[in-house]
Amino acid sequence: MYLTAEKKQEIFEKYGKSNSDTGSTEGQIALFSYRIAHLTEHLKSNRKDYSTQHALIKLVGKRRSLLDYLKKKDIIRYRELIADLGIRK
Repeated sequence: MYLTAEKKQEIFEKYGKSNSDTGSTEGQIALFSYRIAHLTEHLKSNRKDYSTQHALIKLVGKRRSLLDYLKKKDIIRYRELIADLGIRK
């Protein structure tokens, strides 16, 4: 499996408030970004995997809505997060 419990804790520790704080917006966005990168690599070699393509589109939409929420709530944290993750608008 590509996403182990240790990797999840590492992501939430780096971007969230703590490693057990899985509900923070920044942590969820970072986790979605990691999953999106993994699915993108999978689709580069498996172009006709339409179920993965559908899941990727749904994940991108979820991440976008969380980014919009964070932008509305705290623009400074939003700018820091997209700079750190390398996401472009």
